Amino acid sequence: MSTSARLTVAGGWSMAAIALLHTLFFLPHPYWGEWFSGELWSHGAATESMLGFWALPGGFVVPLAVLGLLVARTGRRGEAVPAYAGWAIGLWALGCAALVGPSGFLLGLVPAGLLIGADVARRSGERRRAASASHT
Repeated sequence: MSTSARLTVAGGWSMAAIALLHTLFFLPHPYWGEWFSGELWSHGAATESMLGFWALPGGFVVPLAVLGLLVARTGRRGEAVPAYAGWAIGLWALGCAALVGPSGFLLGLVPAGLLIGADVARRSGERRRAASASHT
């Protein structure tokens, strides 16, 4: 497996791990009972309950886990994701951290760096192959 593929797989698994850590952190949330009883449908839920909902089941956890698994699969197949995926995740993480202060959002810099690094490694490998092909 190439360096680019390994970095892509690591980036994907790090996104899935962040989603899992986020879920475990908020799992003991006290509002699960209200959510399952339909409080959110009746608009009678407390503001804290609504905020909690958007922090866990209604937030980014499921899409981040799915994206992470897709990225890991892409890397296992020897393919790379575009660098803009890493840049977008990194800018989103930094923007959120700027708004709320140091938090778990900074963990988003890990997959961002891995995906950007995977693209750099892929391009470097392509340049080496092109250079060696031109010398033969």
